[in-house]
Amino acid sequence: MRFARSLVLAAALLATSAAAQAPAIDPDAVLVEELVVTALLPGPAWWRVSDADTVVYVLGAPSIMPKSLDWDQSVLTRRLQGANRVILPFNQVSVGLFSAPGAAINLLRLRSKTPYEATLPAALKARFVAVRTGSGKPPERYATKNGLAAGLILVDDYRQASQLTAADPAKTVRRLAKGRRIRVEEKSYDAGGLLGQVVRTPAAAQQACLEDALDEAEAGPAAARRAAEAWAQGDVRGALTAERGFEKCLASAPGALALDRRFKADQAAAIARALKTPGHAVAVVPLRPLLAQGGVLDQLQSQGFEVKTPGED
Repeated sequence: MRFARSLVLAAALLATSAAAQAPAIDPDAVLVEELVVTALLPGPAWWRVSDADTVVYVLGAPSIMPKSLDWDQSVLTRRLQGANRVILPFNQVSVGLFSAPGAAINLLRLRSKTPYEATLPAALKARFVAVRTGSGKPPERYATKNGLAAGLILVDDYRQASQLTAADPAKTVRRLAKGRRIRVEEKSYDAGGLLGQVVRTPAAAQQACLEDALDEAEAGPAAARRAAEAWAQGDVRGALTAERGFEKCLASAPGALALDRRFKADQAAAIARALKTPGHAVAVVPLRPLLAQGGVLDQLQSQGFEVKTPGED
């Protein structure tokens, strides 16, 4: 059960970081440069999407940030005042009644009686053990035969041990919105399908993802902290400098391109729906999917909505 919970939670990385089926293709690599603008107002950067009678204020969120990061919430507080809804990142995973059998089967396919490190050559095993012990985890936690599964859990454990979180700032926005009784809109993706992608990932790609996971953990949290601090100051370009090796390696998971398109389209559609209700709303979207060519803001602009940058506040 501990293995299952860990892998389902870690598989949420696929819901926010999926890139493409071919490692050479990264749909978040090319940004809409005119949208990459330093904020004028205090705190993190906000974009505005509007039509004739509605505005959705969009907060771009870093992929990970320190749990203790202090950031100016004055603009957020002001924009929550009178908001008719809050749209949070669509990056949750869940197991529904009808998908539970498939999720259970995929977990059995990933499970092993032998800790993953026992299958590794000596040099790679030494790196794996060093990262694992640095996170304070026993070998049995990684009882899988799949390198991508091991990498997903390893990165999640490393980030937890380094006090890095992917839950904020959405967690903070959710808490503040519910305290004001503002409608909160979220979306969960099927964990069974995500685990199926892990199962079907080719062995060479599993190995590449595992090595990227080790690289991230060995490099330490300094780069992620610098990027998050830049985000907190409204420095959008600085916030985009966080290392993305492990996220990009998830391109190897079968179906990742379709998942990436679905995530962006779903988030853009939620903002477009909010624009049908006069007044204003607040949305939180991960930075790269927000700003990429073909990303959330690019899609909304192509639908005819007006998009203003943080430099226009």
